[in-house]
Amino acid sequence: MLIKVGDRLVSPVCGTQVIVVRPPKKAVAITCGGAPMSRLGEEPAEPPAGTAVDRERGTLMGKRYVHPGLGLELLCTKPGDGTLRADGLVLEIKEARSLPSSD
Repeated sequence: MLIKVGDRLVSPVCGTQVIVVRPPKKAVAITCGGAPMSRLGEEPAEPPAGTAVDRERGTLMGKRYVHPGLGLELLCTKPGDGTLRADGLVLEIKEARSLPSSD
């Protein structure tokens, strides 16, 4: 799927919704819970029959999920219990940068 900044993606198998903050430079397969995510308002893709929901890690509202190798960054707007993946690799929560001390 080719995505752009501001696209809202939803999971067909859990409540997860995300907004694209930084898209990758190439087309990428973004899944949540083992099923392909679709744009909000579009007909969701059906997960393969007999597929169990991938619940390795749930999503947390307000957290940013990144894949540094692809340059992908997603902001979670609705949490769910599915695992976010890009091209099969688990997306990690972006760590907050520490501010310099003002001593």
